[in-house]
Order: sequence, then structure tokens, then C-alpha cells
Amino acid sequence: MKKKKRKLKKKVKFLIKLLLVIIIILIGILYLLKRVNDQKKYEETYEYKLTMKGYSTDDVNSILNKLEDNEINDLLNIEYNDLIPKLIKEKYFLFKNLNRYITYYEKNKKDLNEVISLVNVNRDCEYYENTKPADLTNTDTMLVNKYYYLEKDYVDSELTNISLSYAYAGNAAAKRVIDAFLTMYNDALKDNIQLIINSSYRSYEDQDEVWSNRRATYGTKNADNYAARAGYSEHQTGLALDIGQYNYDGDDDNLPAYEWLANNSYKYGFILRYPEGKENITGYSYEPWHFRYLGIDLATKVYKEGITFDEYYAYYIEK
Repeated sequence: MKKKKRKLKKKVKFLIKLLLVIIIILIGILYLLKRVNDQKKYEETYEYKLTMKGYSTDDVNSILNKLEDNEINDLLNIEYNDLIPKLIKEKYFLFKNLNRYITYYEKNKKDLNEVISLVNVNRDCEYYENTKPADLTNTDTMLVNKYYYLEKDYVDSELTNISLSYAYAGNAAAKRVIDAFLTMYNDALKDNIQLIINSSYRSYEDQDEVWSNRRATYGTKNADNYAARAGYSEHQTGLALDIGQYNYDGDDDNLPAYEWLANNSYKYGFILRYPEGKENITGYSYEPWHFRYLGIDLATKVYKEGITFDEYYAYYIEK
């Protein structure tokens, strides 16, 4: 009887041990299956795929933080180039321009930040090539330059003559622009600066005459540096003003009004459109008198960003 009990106990112990072994084996199998499954899932992630492409951990983090899923998928179909992660890390990088950045850099070997700025504003193309119509969805934010044009018959719906109290004869602009200018005019007076509008709206025909006369005298290149071709001028928008200072006897190239406007015009909805040192971006020589109306909110953003409207439009509006 005692022997039977001992045998039974041994069997029970054996079965318990066997069961524990089976459990351990099953746990091990489940663990391995989970690891395999986790690995398969990881291999489906962008992190893994980008790493396999040759991107470093730092590169991968930049890509995942900056690009949309569809852009990452497109990137995975592009052969690895160590220039790509450097470009992506630049603030104003736009994925749609990636191939153009690379092509422009390889031809010109410029600083990457400059490459991105130039390509974003289409300076990898010649002026007046690959042009497109200006987006009139919101007229205050439209971009008109040597790549974006207005149709011959475009006229702002609020075009209004400007009083001779604030402008020389023959000037007109959109009413909202005039209203903003008058507020700015009155505040400038408090600082003993009397502003005056020298030039404003120009029709397509007027602009064509300005450019054609310049070309006839100085040639096409000089004319393009001096003035826009018809349809490509901001003056046709009714949103641009050339502003001077009335009854000032000093140097016309260094009017106190220019400094005041550069520092304060954004508060009224205007920006300095063609700043110094940005000629290769804007396509125009420095014009301390030329101001473009954008509305207070957008003008403030452009001013604080510290870039031209061409650059701002490419990255934040058109994008």
C-alpha cells in the first residue's frame, strides 16, 4: 500500500514537472512568436525602412518629424543621398522641391539655406519662365512677381482715387489700402514725418509703357532690374504704394520716412517689399520706398519672420 502511494506521488511529481516544462516551453514559444511578430511590425515602420536605406538615427528623427506619410513613402523610393537629410533639416525645406534642390546645389554649390530659399522662389528658373497666374482666392495675399502674373484686364474691385492731400495727382489704390495708409500717415505725423504717395496703381498698359521705354533706352536686362514686365507688376494689384516724404530737404536716398516705414509699416498692414540684400530673391534692386499691403495679421507675420514675401508665400501660403 505504501509502495503504491510512493509510486503515485512520484507520478504526480513527474506530471507536475512535465507540466511545468511544457508551460515553460509554451511560454518560450509564445515569447519567440511575439518577438518575430514585433520584428515584422517593426520592419513595416518608417524608422526601420529609413534605417535600411542608410539614414542615421538623427536623420530618421528629422524625417519623421518634418515629413508627411506620403512624402516619406516617396522618399523611400529615392536612392539614398547624404545631401537629402541635410536639406530636410533646413527650416524652409519643401519636399516637393527636393529634386530641384539637389540639381541646383550640384550646379552651384551654394550654402544649403540659400539653395532652399532660391529654389522655393523659383530662382532655379530664368525670370519670366515657367510662369503661372497669381492666385486670386484671397487678393490681399496674392503673390505677383516675375513668375506669377495678373491677366491684362485685372483691376481691384475697390480701386479708388487717392486724395491730393496724401498723394501726387493721378494715384489710386484699393480702398482698404488707402484707409490703412491714412492711419499710418497720421501716426507718422506724430513723429514729424509727413508721408506722401508718389506712385500706386498702374494698369497693364501703363506698366507695359514703363518697361518698354526702359528697355528701348537701356536694354532688356536693365529694364528687368528696374521694372516689371506688364502683368508681373505689383502696382497692377492696387495693393502697392511707392511712398516718399513730403517737404524734406535732405538726401532723397536716406529719407527719415524710409527708416520709419521699415520699422513701423507692418503695424498698419504693409511690408517693405524689396529689402536690401535680397535682390536675388525678389528679382529687384533695393527699393526703400516700395510697400505692399497684406493686412495687419499677415504683414506682422512676414515682418517677424524676417524674410521676403516671396519666401513667406512659398513656404507658408502656397506650400
